Amino acid sequence: MSTWSNSAGSVTPADHASRTAGRHLQRTLPILLTVDEAADLLRTTRRAIYAMIARRQLPGVIRVRRRVLLRADDLLHWLEQKSAPSLEER
Repeated sequence: MSTWSNSAGSVTPADHASRTAGRHLQRTLPILLTVDEAADLLRTTRRAIYAMIARRQLPGVIRVRRRVLLRADDLLHWLEQKSAPSLEER
C-alpha cells in the first residue's frame, strides 16, 4: 500500500480519504443536528440516540426547551476519536 508523507508523518490513502470525507461532511452538515439527523449519521435509531444522551455518551447535546439538538462538529470529532486504528498504525 502506498503512503504519503507530511509534517505529521506518513499518511495512507485510507487515512487521507477518511479525513477528506470528514471535512466534506463538516461542510455539508448543518451546525446543529436533530436527533433524526444524528441517528442517520451514526447509522442507528432515534431510540439509541436518546439512550446515549441519557447515559451522557454523546458530546455536544443542546436542549432548547423540549427539543434536543447535537452540535455536528462535536459529534464528528467524537467519531474521529472513537475510530479504531488501522492495522498499519498498530
